[in-house]
Amino acid sequence: MTVLRTALLAVRILARSRVRASLAVLGIAVAVFLLCAERAVHSGVAEATSATERDTRLVVYRANRFCPFTSRIPERYVDDIVKIPGVRSAVPMQIVVSNCRASLDVVVFRGVRATDAERVIGQRVRFLSGSMAEFLARGDAALVGSALADRRRLNIGDRFQSAGVDVIVAGVVEADSLQDRNACYVHLPFLQDAAGGVQGGEVTQFEVEVDDPKQLVQVASSIDELFATDRAPTSTRPEKAFVARAAEDLVAIAAFAGWLGIGALVAVFALVANAIVLSLEARTREIAVLQSLGFTGPLVAWSIVVESLVIALLGSIVGGGAAYAVLAFGHFGLGAEGVVVEFRPSLLVTATAISLASLVGIAAGFVPAISVARRSIVEGLKAA
Repeated sequence: MTVLRTALLAVRILARSRVRASLAVLGIAVAVFLLCAERAVHSGVAEATSATERDTRLVVYRANRFCPFTSRIPERYVDDIVKIPGVRSAVPMQIVVSNCRASLDVVVFRGVRATDAERVIGQRVRFLSGSMAEFLARGDAALVGSALADRRRLNIGDRFQSAGVDVIVAGVVEADSLQDRNACYVHLPFLQDAAGGVQGGEVTQFEVEVDDPKQLVQVASSIDELFATDRAPTSTRPEKAFVARAAEDLVAIAAFAGWLGIGALVAVFALVANAIVLSLEARTREIAVLQSLGFTGPLVAWSIVVESLVIALLGSIVGGGAAYAVLAFGHFGLGAEGVVVEFRPSLLVTATAISLASLVGIAAGFVPAISVARRSIVEGLKAA
C-alpha cells in the first residue's frame, strides 16, 4: 500500500510542473513517432524482399536492363516458357510506371492479356468491388489494387490517369501479394498502344508460376539458358529477389532509417533524464522533508522512477498513436523500377515502440533516483 501511495504522490508532484512535463512528453512523442515510422519502413522493406519457403513466382526480365522502360522481350517467348518442366503458368506483362526511380506514390500499370487476367490474376485477387466481367467488357478498364485505390481515393467508375495512361476503374481488388495490392491491371493491347514506342508483340516481363518452390532456381536457369542466344536474352529471378534488386534504393533507405530509430530511443533517454534532473533540482528541500517524515531511500527512488515512467509512457502513447493514425490514413509507400514497398501501420510495432520507450524512460530515471536516495536529509536541506 505504501508503494502505491508513493506512486500516486509522484504523479501528483508531476502534475504540478505541467509546462516542464508537457514539453518533455511532446519531445518524447516526436521521438516515438519517428521510431514507429522507422519500424514501418523496415517492416515494409522486409515484407517486400524476404523470401519464404512458399514462394513460387519468378520474374523473367530482359538481361542487363533495370527500368521497365528499357526491358523489351518478345511476347512469343511465353509459348516456350510454358513447355519447360515445372512451369505452371506464364503471364506476359507490359509495365508502365509514373516514375522509375525511388519515389512516393508511384503508379504501376500492368498490362495483361484477357485470358491471363481471368485465368491467373483472377485466382489470386479478391474483389472488394466490381467484377472480372466488368473488366473484360471494355478495353480501357482497370483492376486497381486496394492499396493504390486507398492512396488515390479510387472507386468503381472513376476515371484514372497517370503516366499518360487513361483508364476506367472496373474493379478494386485485395490480394496477399504486396505488388498486386499496389498495381493497376489493364488490358495488354491497350497498354502497349498507350505506352508509346512499345511495339506490338513485345512485353516488359513474364511472371512465371512454378509447381514446386524447390524448383525456382532450376526453372529460372532453364529459362535463361533457353533464350541465352536469342535476340533478347533474359534474366530470371524469384519475385522477392527481383524486388530486392529493383528496390536497392529503398533497402538503403531502410538501413539508414535503423539509425533514426536508435537516435529516437537516445532522444527519449535524454528527454526523460533532463526532465527528471530539472524536477529534482527544484524539489531538493521537498525531498529532504519527505525523508524526514519517514520516506526511506528506496521509496524516494521509487517515486522518481514512477515519475520518469509516467513521462515516457504518456509521450510514447501520444507518439505511437499519432504514427499509427498517420500511416493508416496516409497509405504511404515507396516505389522504384516498377515495384512498390508499403509502409503499413501495425499494432504490434506500435506496442513494441511504446514498450521500448517506456523501458528507456525507466532506465533514464534510475541514475537520478539512486543519487537522490543516497542523499542524506542534511545534505538535502543544505543544497536547498
